[in-house]
Amino acid sequence: MTAFSTAPFSPAEIASEGIKPEEYDDIVQRLGRHPNRAELGMFGVMWSEHCCYKNSRPLLKQFPTEGPRVLVGPGENAGIIDAGDGLRVAFKIESHNHPSAVEPFQGAATGVGGILRDIFTMGARPIAVLNSLRFGDLADSRTRRLCQGVVSGIAHYGNCFGVPTVGGEVYFDAAYNGNPLVNAMAIGIMETPDIVKSGAAGLGNPVLYVGSTTGRDGMGGASFASAELTDESEADRPAVQVGDPFLEKSLVEACLEAFKTGAIVAAQDMGAAGITCSTAEMAAKGGVGIELDLDLIPVRETGMVPYEYLLSESQERMLFVVIAGREAEVIDIFERWGLHAVVAGTVIEKPIVRILFKGGVAAEIPALALAENTPIYHRELLATPPDYAQAAWAWAENSLPDCTVAGIALAQSASGAMSWTEVLHQLLAQPTIASKQWVYRQYDHQVQNNTVQRPGQGDAAVIRLRPLEAVPGYQPGAVQRGLAATVDCNARYVYLNPYEGAKAAVAEAARNLSCVGALPLAVTDNLNFGSPEKPIGYWQLAEACRGLSDACREFETPVTGGNVSLYNETVDSQGNPQPIYPTPVVGMVGIIEDLRLTCGQGWRQTGDLIYLLGVPVEGATTTVVEGLPLVTLGGSEYLAAVHGQATGQPPAIDMVLEKRVQAVCRHGIAQGWVQSAHDCAEGGLTVALAESCISSGHGAAVQLPLDANLTQQRWDRLLFGEGGARIVVSIAPEHQAEWETYLNAQLAESWQRLGTVQADRLAIVSQDSQSIIADAVDRLAQTWHSAIEQRLAATTEA
Repeated sequence: MTAFSTAPFSPAEIASEGIKPEEYDDIVQRLGRHPNRAELGMFGVMWSEHCCYKNSRPLLKQFPTEGPRVLVGPGENAGIIDAGDGLRVAFKIESHNHPSAVEPFQGAATGVGGILRDIFTMGARPIAVLNSLRFGDLADSRTRRLCQGVVSGIAHYGNCFGVPTVGGEVYFDAAYNGNPLVNAMAIGIMETPDIVKSGAAGLGNPVLYVGSTTGRDGMGGASFASAELTDESEADRPAVQVGDPFLEKSLVEACLEAFKTGAIVAAQDMGAAGITCSTAEMAAKGGVGIELDLDLIPVRETGMVPYEYLLSESQERMLFVVIAGREAEVIDIFERWGLHAVVAGTVIEKPIVRILFKGGVAAEIPALALAENTPIYHRELLATPPDYAQAAWAWAENSLPDCTVAGIALAQSASGAMSWTEVLHQLLAQPTIASKQWVYRQYDHQVQNNTVQRPGQGDAAVIRLRPLEAVPGYQPGAVQRGLAATVDCNARYVYLNPYEGAKAAVAEAARNLSCVGALPLAVTDNLNFGSPEKPIGYWQLAEACRGLSDACREFETPVTGGNVSLYNETVDSQGNPQPIYPTPVVGMVGIIEDLRLTCGQGWRQTGDLIYLLGVPVEGATTTVVEGLPLVTLGGSEYLAAVHGQATGQPPAIDMVLEKRVQAVCRHGIAQGWVQSAHDCAEGGLTVALAESCISSGHGAAVQLPLDANLTQQRWDRLLFGEGGARIVVSIAPEHQAEWETYLNAQLAESWQRLGTVQADRLAIVSQDSQSIIADAVDRLAQTWHSAIEQRLAATTEA
């Protein structure tokens, strides 16, 4: 008996699966018949942007993906690099944006669960998690509810599973009011001798379903993630999965134990598109077919039909191909861990996915048609930048109010002006800059006892690089080595200039690793964009991919994998799309050769000397690359917070200077000269100095090499202008001579000594000793620490 049909589906039925009319015609041609309901659903999820990258795949081909340390690149569940000493590190980032928008707790929790499975599916034990989050304006009650729910969901899953959440980033901007971003990155150390891949092999080998039961939760999640959010999206709650971190804790142990037996030929997580995706991808990658009987699948609900089985995204499930005759051995392992494990199918020669149900064939589709030979759209790129970008690029700093060494004239201020100290407090109170302690204190960041640098201590997370169990080939060196990780992206930069903004994201990630003494090695990225079907949306995506590609080549950090999340748009009640800022998040890992030689962002002791590496203060006016400034107020947090504008050209990246500055910082740390290091990011030099003060409790006495009467200078750019290739470091006085000799040799004039670490006060003066900024560190700290918590204390929606 078969369930095949010759009757066509209506346009409405086709559209309900996210399939375009021309794609349906293609399906009919490939099958030689009309699909049945289950098959239509399978094509709907597998041909969604979330699964097949039909709009982005041509752009992703330009990424550098190979390098001397890359063991596994894009195409598998996670990338893997050689970390030395016999250790292999798996890492990847993925998004769970749409589910988190409609059900923030479970959406975020299952996002963590899914990325953890990607890691241990390869045979690696998860050792750390990071996250990159974007929320709207915290003045909005819905944004507050989403923020609280997402953070709680991340904390719940990670804490219960027992993996430390060691770092991340959180941005707030009205551009994300309707569509928050939840990107989770996981890192693991390989425990198995062989890397476990996903391509099925061995005709006649059994296919095992392992883990939890299948239900109706998560129905059509991949299609849901590939469409704009609307006012009716709340009705799509069944497309949000429900996770069980305690069950996954057992699943990782059972999987790693099973992998070590050598009985597992291939493994695939059941993430987006569930059984459909796992069977199709395993078959396509192996060049074989898979036959699966749904009657053998453990279920948690009665009366399920093939469509529901195949599209369910119930969590904590996996599919294995096992060597024939060793099924019982594997099943016994899973049963001892209290998990389901059943033989549900077979590897077959014909390269198809054949689904059986109640004695008949419920679906039969060529595997390549679902997983490899999927639609690809080569879209035309705008011949010129869109109007919004050109208008932004026409902005000039001279349109801002006049400013002096004392402050800036502002009509909205009660006094008609703001001092620079008041401006600093306003910036420190911005949620994007303010302390994220409210977020990370909910995370267990020390479980497993490998966390060397906790959240908030430095520019990147630092974890001890050692296996939790015996790892084949592990040869510990004479010193303890470490792994550093970060996630970065200034989306406002990308919005204003996608090419330069994407380059800046890679540069900042590498700079953050360098600030803790780590050599950048490799990248995983999460491309969060609006609709690629709109010319502006595609221009943003294409230009950002070009920028990422160029920057990764410059830094020799190949891309080992990642995720694409498009259609991040909210359709308002009038039907107008509101896209997010284009947000290509860069997750980067690096190696620290000696964990005794790393540092954080806070000053170490009074009397230490403070230096600025990179573009000097006086060079903030004149230094340009290809006509674009390296330090500017364009796209800055100062411009947005104080003047309410998101405009201008973002800072350009001088790759040569950037790499030299980072290399100097790493060398200084490795020599034991550099006591602290902090990059100049949002808020520029002054905020970087304030954060180093707040992190340590010490103050700083800084003298800028400019006279107060130089009226042609914009003091706001000098103080709060943003740009790359700038790192603030502190040096013990006894190392001053050798440090400055080294700086002269490596950076020439691209460095300057700014001042000294002092007791408890930040004081910035001009060259002629006029006060620019002066305040006690504890007052600055109070503003910085309380900003987010005060906003979240407002009454939220019921």
